[in-house]
Amino acid sequence: MNFEFTEEHVAIRDATKDFAENEIAPSQIERDIKAEFPKEIVKKLGELGFMGMMVSPEWGGAGMDTISYVLAMEEISKVDASVGVIMSVNNSLVCFGIEKWGSDYQKNKYLRPLASGDKLGAFCLSEPEAGSDATQQRTEAKLEGDYYILNGMKNWITNGTTADYHIIQAMTNKSLGYKGISTFIVEKTFEGFEVGKKEDKLGIRGSDTCSIGLNNCKVPKENLLGTEGLGFKIAMETLNGGRIGIASQALGISQACLEASVKYSKERKAFNAPISNLQAIQFKLSDMAVNAETARLLTLKAAWLKDRNEKYVKEAAQAKLFASSVAVKNALEAIQIHGGYGYVREYLVERYLRDAKITEIYEGTSEIQKIVIAREVLR
Repeated sequence: MNFEFTEEHVAIRDATKDFAENEIAPSQIERDIKAEFPKEIVKKLGELGFMGMMVSPEWGGAGMDTISYVLAMEEISKVDASVGVIMSVNNSLVCFGIEKWGSDYQKNKYLRPLASGDKLGAFCLSEPEAGSDATQQRTEAKLEGDYYILNGMKNWITNGTTADYHIIQAMTNKSLGYKGISTFIVEKTFEGFEVGKKEDKLGIRGSDTCSIGLNNCKVPKENLLGTEGLGFKIAMETLNGGRIGIASQALGISQACLEASVKYSKERKAFNAPISNLQAIQFKLSDMAVNAETARLLTLKAAWLKDRNEKYVKEAAQAKLFASSVAVKNALEAIQIHGGYGYVREYLVERYLRDAKITEIYEGTSEIQKIVIAREVLR
């Protein structure tokens, strides 16, 4: 067992860290306040190869491994988790599915521009009555000649208002239950595609979230991803990899909380000495450091298994469950260490808490992760 990163891994981590500190950090507070999508930052990420990190160079991607992805996601999310989730969705939920199940036509038309960052993707699974139970899809798709006609509503779509291409799950055969779900690549310009109101969120405010309406939306039949009835399998396998991305995002938040707290505790004085001298503060910092490192090891293990083409369902769920939990815990402790300053925007840690909470909810709630883990343990 080797815990050392390769030279390439170190170079990717350092390059991402530099980009995050110099290109993302200066505007992070303003974008959070204004709920402003980081359009120029995403464009630059694409130019550097971070929007299609694991896509094969054959299809315009960077051809990196999942460990590289985890390292990059941590550094990006450490500075701005909103940018992190935009990057995660495009990599894990969109590019992955098209590369694995897409036809050469679909890879040329959609995967190439997504991997290069010229276009942005979104993943549309959740519905008003199909959240944690993804089998209860109400969106329908009927084949009429050369087109599938889609009708329904999708909720909580990350990148929803800005994405060019959407991966959409819909029922093609209700009588088969979840085995009748199929997956489609839908362009925002297609007739009948409607973008809903942008949500005003607690956290990750720089990432846009909205509902998507499908009103007799005409989708060419060649945009069916895989085959009819394969949709649920595509969604579940895609989310397995997506959990590694969200675990990495949560890890970045946890590490940011630790680093901010260490810095502040050395500068802030009480009783004529830095508060870092106080055992109460040292214990908090110790717990935060253990939390972050444990989350890192769990996430890297899941990534390592994925890179080896081994089963990683349980490990990805464990990584997301633990990393998201400690992101919230570390954020709360960071605010406590900062005292009153932790409650104001200037010191960032209040945003870390707002950003952290969603990692326990999207791409499978913590409760769903426990079900997945238990299922794997009981096999």
